[in-house]
Order: sequence, then structure tokens, then C-alpha cells
Amino acid sequence: MYSYQKSGRYFAQIAEGLEDLGQNELQDLGAQDIKPTYRGFYFSADKGTLYRLNYCSRLLSRILAPLIRFDCHSDKYLYKTASNINWPALIDLKSTFAVKANVSHSKITHSQYASLRLKDAIVDVFRKETGTRPNVNTREPDILFNLHIQNNKATIYLDTSGASLHRRGYRLQTVTAPMQEIIAAAIIRLSDWHGIRPLVDPMCGSGTLLCEAMMHYCRIPAGYLRKNFGFTALPDFDAEIWAAVKQEEDSRIRDLPQGLISGSDKSEEAIAAAKANTRCFAQGANIALSVMSMQNIKSLANSVIVSNPPYGIRLETDENIKDFMKQLGDFLKQRCTGSEAYLYFGNRQLIKNIGLKPTWKKILISGGLDGRLVKYNLY
Repeated sequence: MYSYQKSGRYFAQIAEGLEDLGQNELQDLGAQDIKPTYRGFYFSADKGTLYRLNYCSRLLSRILAPLIRFDCHSDKYLYKTASNINWPALIDLKSTFAVKANVSHSKITHSQYASLRLKDAIVDVFRKETGTRPNVNTREPDILFNLHIQNNKATIYLDTSGASLHRRGYRLQTVTAPMQEIIAAAIIRLSDWHGIRPLVDPMCGSGTLLCEAMMHYCRIPAGYLRKNFGFTALPDFDAEIWAAVKQEEDSRIRDLPQGLISGSDKSEEAIAAAKANTRCFAQGANIALSVMSMQNIKSLANSVIVSNPPYGIRLETDENIKDFMKQLGDFLKQRCTGSEAYLYFGNRQLIKNIGLKPTWKKILISGGLDGRLVKYNLY
């Protein structure tokens, strides 16, 4: 038996700054005995909960199932221990695989070398037993193994998510500097929006915030469009339980009322991308999209405004950025009375140029950006 089968314990990865939201989501989706640690959580789950977490989580990056834990003081012992694992029970010759490694404070000092030694062990087991081997695909593997070595203690995991859970499947088209899906989902969750008032993104780009808002309101599982999950490679995968979980979650999906979610952008290219992406879902046809600059919007009163204002490479100079931020502040103050605005700043130095007093600020780190989500109550 593998470690996860003995203990019922798994590890969920999460982006920095989302820990509190992630723990709440884990609890909501049925995880038990949740223990926070660096960049994630250890938790207990039965098969149905494991499948549900992968299918429904909007905030987690990956969920890993530990296969084996062992002391590891050399690459030779890593190779020897890994060579005793029954890899053909986890991957067949038709499937591709990849190995990711993370090494710290150990005698094995290079992550890439550690991943290479584990890959060699997997391949050699197959060659010895079958005379051939599965192929490696580092970009789109069918099965991903994760090796973590810290203080000379190693754990080999199978990634039950497969591709990162942020890859929802709706991003058919994109524009410059798109927002990552998990960050967008966190913004919608932090806004506490549940459809009582209209939600608007006046600088919607390719529509990531709109898609996440629609999926949240319509109760569309985050993995609804995904074709594959890594948990199907587990030796004790139960197709009947997975089908039941999927049917239960899909039965909760509801329609989107017209006029509840809308977006605009001054770029025709951005709106074309937003239409393509939102129309991946039947409900997306009810999202109103228009080509319009923020300055030409007459009013967004009594609404929930969510947006990722342009910054850095999206505007040509620092002066352009500062001037735009002042215009944005004036727009919110003068034309959005009775609304709440939730703005994500990839460059937090720009917050002061808005000229409005924040209600609160929260750290949201995305793609190396030390960003901030700022709430403004617009009286």
C-alpha cells in the first residue's frame, strides 16, 4: 500500500496570501483534520472528497497524494528506494509522465538532478519488467510525480490534479498580462458577492474576472471544462464514486440572469477575447460585453465593481500610469455612488495615485507580483 492509502492524508498546494481562504474552502468541500504548513495544507479525505476537491476547488493549485516517505541522504539511495516502487501500477506504457522536484537543506542539493534520478528509476523499472518504457513529456504529461526532499527526508507524490487547477479550460484567447484564474477567484470570494447587486468589470480584458464571477454565481465547478485529472491514475481510483461526485456537483449548476454580470474594455481585441472565453459556458451568453473606455461610462451606481487596472507593460510610461490612476479615482468617486469597488494592483505603489481612502487592503501575490486587492466603499 502507498502512504496515502494507509493514512488517508494528502497535501494541497496554495499560493501565498490565500491560506485563510484556502482553508475555508477545504472545509467547505469536506476535507478533515486540516493542518496548515508552508505553502499548503495536510488534510484527510475519502475518495469522494478527494475527487470533489479537484473538481470544485477555485483556490488550490494542486493536490498531491504521498506514495512513499523515506530518509534520503544520497542520490544512490533515492534511486534504490524509487526502484522498489511498483511504477507499472501507476502508469502504463501508453501514458507520458514528468517529475518535478524541490530540494532544500539536504545532501542532495540540486532539484533538477533529483528529478532526473527519480525519472531514471521509473524508466529502469519499466525496462527491466517490460523491455520498453513510457515517454517523458514535461509540458503536458498524462501523470505528474512530485519529489520533495527537505532535511534529508524525501516524499514522492502523485499529483492527483494533473495539470495545475488554475487551468480551468475557458481561456481560449488572451490579451496582454491576463489575470491568473485563481487570483480572480480569490477576488470574487473576497468581494463576498452573491448576486444581490450587479457585478461589473469596466476594464475586463479577456474576461477572467467575469468568468470566475459567473462560475461562482452559477455554481459551475472550477474543473467543469477539464478533460483529465491525475487521480484517475491512482491504483484505487473508483470510477463510480467519481461519476457520482461529478453528477452531484453538476446538478447544482444554475442559470445566470441577464444583466447581473457585465464587462467593458476600450480594446476591441480584448472584448473579442472575453466573448470567446465567457461563451465556453452556456451561461456566458448572458454576460453583457461592450467596447467602451472607462471614461465614457456614464454611471456604475449601486454595483459591485471588480477590476485589474492596467499597469506596467500595459501602459507606456510612469506618467501615463499615474494620470490613468487619477482618472480612475475620479471616475469611482463621481460616477459610482453607492457601489463597492475591488481593485487589484499588481504594482501596489499605484494605490496612492487613485486618491481614494481604502476600506481595506489584502495581499494577493500573483506571477511574482507582490499585489494588493483594495476595497473602496463609494458613498
